[in-house]
Amino acid sequence: MRQSIYQFIIGSLIVLLLAGCGAEAAMKKGDRFYALGEYFDASAQYKKAYSMTKSKERPLRGQRALKMADCYRRINYTQKAIAAYNNAVRYKQADSTALFHLGQLLLKNGNYKEAENVFKALLDSMPDNPLVKVGLESARRAPKWKADAALSGYTVKREDLFNSRRADFSPMLAGDDYDQLFITSTRNQAVGDELSGITGTKPSDIFMATKDDKGKWQKPEAIESELNTEQDEGACAFTPDSKTMYLTVCKTDPNYPRYAKIATSNRSDASWSKPQELEITKDTLSLFAHPAISPDGMWLYFVSDMPGGMGGLDIWRAQLTTSGIGALENLGYPINTPADEMFPTFRPNGDLYFSSNGHPGMGGLDIFIAEPISEQNQSSTPNSSQFILSHPGFPLNSQGDDFGMTFEGLHNRGFFCSNRGDGRGWDHIYSFEKHEVIQTVKGWVYEQDGYELPQALVYMVGNDGTNKKLSVKGDGSFTEEIQPGVDYVFLGTCKGYLNHTEQLKVDTVKESEEYVLQFPLASITAPVLINNIFYDFDKATLRPESTVALDNLIKLLNENPNVTIELSAHTDYRGSEAYNKRLSQRRAESVVNYLTEHGIAADRLSPMGYGKEKPKTIKRKLTEKYDWLKEGDVLTEEFITALKDEEKQEICNQLNRRTEFIVLRTTYGLFDTDGKPKEEPQPKNDKKEEQAATEDDLF
Repeated sequence: MRQSIYQFIIGSLIVLLLAGCGAEAAMKKGDRFYALGEYFDASAQYKKAYSMTKSKERPLRGQRALKMADCYRRINYTQKAIAAYNNAVRYKQADSTALFHLGQLLLKNGNYKEAENVFKALLDSMPDNPLVKVGLESARRAPKWKADAALSGYTVKREDLFNSRRADFSPMLAGDDYDQLFITSTRNQAVGDELSGITGTKPSDIFMATKDDKGKWQKPEAIESELNTEQDEGACAFTPDSKTMYLTVCKTDPNYPRYAKIATSNRSDASWSKPQELEITKDTLSLFAHPAISPDGMWLYFVSDMPGGMGGLDIWRAQLTTSGIGALENLGYPINTPADEMFPTFRPNGDLYFSSNGHPGMGGLDIFIAEPISEQNQSSTPNSSQFILSHPGFPLNSQGDDFGMTFEGLHNRGFFCSNRGDGRGWDHIYSFEKHEVIQTVKGWVYEQDGYELPQALVYMVGNDGTNKKLSVKGDGSFTEEIQPGVDYVFLGTCKGYLNHTEQLKVDTVKESEEYVLQFPLASITAPVLINNIFYDFDKATLRPESTVALDNLIKLLNENPNVTIELSAHTDYRGSEAYNKRLSQRRAESVVNYLTEHGIAADRLSPMGYGKEKPKTIKRKLTEKYDWLKEGDVLTEEFITALKDEEKQEICNQLNRRTEFIVLRTTYGLFDTDGKPKEEPQPKNDKKEEQAATEDDLF
């Protein structure tokens, strides 16, 4: 019996010894993972070590619970983290930092009363800690925000079409009609086979969803280009012209911690290039992430923990210049805090949205709105001292992490992401909308009788002092918010084209309204067709229905007072050459007479009848209407008679019977009789005349 007892004791000691060795090995392995930032893998090792530690070893068990809790906190396993921190408290190993994190996690879990008790206790021992005060205020205000959900005006909806069984976050709308949605996701379709030691999922990739012809969203698809790799890519943003993507990348290194960096990718047609790392500073030991581009395209906003900040992660901005990254600036107070500020993004009206756990909120990261205090000009974007902060309340914010806003144009609707209610801490895409009465103007700038002009500019002047220069998108359009009770003048301009102006008077309305303006610009170098000019049969008499087109031509000439034009009339090939030339000359003179009778100086107009001498040359735009014609076709008699279809022949004859103009000079009235530039009149000291002078100078 003594031998049996002896063997039992020896066996127990060996088991205990092996268990101790196994726990220590797991801790060392966990520490290595932790040093690399691989918190998911580290948590598994710490859990293994904790479970192998006897409950009698209370201090050691508490210390290992604390390390496990820290990992769970970092990977958003909120409930597991709370349980681990509570164990550390039970084993009397939780210091004030651990209690602070426990309070934050209780907020994130919606346990506001428990969180309040934790922060109240901390306040006694840390009365000067601003983040403890923020935590206590959050615990007290969050239930009120939740109760007042209806007052916030927001409606939110989880959009499962875009979501997977993994994390989906950082949505970003793009496209001229906001018909593309880029999201970051760790779904199974991401590139590569290995799981991340940081999250336990695949490294993130960027995916894109598009709308179909009926405007219905389709499921996100992988981007077929060099954009995504086996490493992390995500949280993207775009320049105003949508040609350059800024994104966050995180390269894997088995021996060193990973530091997120910002990279750029350029679009060629529909394909995105391989990301190229952007050097913001020479600092290689700080992270740079979550890029956002200001609405004017002049500033890169981003998140960093580099020296010079206010603590934690701060929002910074860097000037974008033609030679690269310019001056750096920390946004400072009141946006940045000693905690974390992340995921900056802009609403097109200039409001800055970002997420923070350093301001009073509902738990986790909350979305905050930084509205400009005053109107800013187009050459700069306000810094934080020019912003007023507000909290949009529930349900846009929740007890979880809420971040990553993107807007559908000027309207207060779009998408964001949240991990609310997800026990694994994974993010999902939500839509949001807040009803607001917003009046907008949408304009289209295009070549008269041709295509859009994406290189055009539009000047916008209002009698409330508005004076803006607007760039247009790739489809030649622009959208801008306008204010009720204001009279606006818009001028569309583009190199090689005549100017075009439109006026708009904005009334007060009860529902959102969009005004649509057209800016057809006439070419300076090519003949411009004047549509809908009609003459009596076989005569030069203008028919009454021609007046609309002629009045538009008068408006164009008045808008461009330094232009002279040749006004030409053309016939089809039928009839004698001499007769057609006389008829077309009389018709051109009829148009010129109408213009001079309505105030256009005769020496700005040169009537010319070409008869059938100059058959029409087909432009690409016309081939969309008549697919049997090709760009560059010349509608000669030989071309027309070779067509077998009589209807097509008649269409060609109609196209040849036209009235056009071409610009001869753009310097009319600018010089005196000696060829010297005329002096410009000086504006008088009258406010109304000063406003008019400003508009004249602009135009």
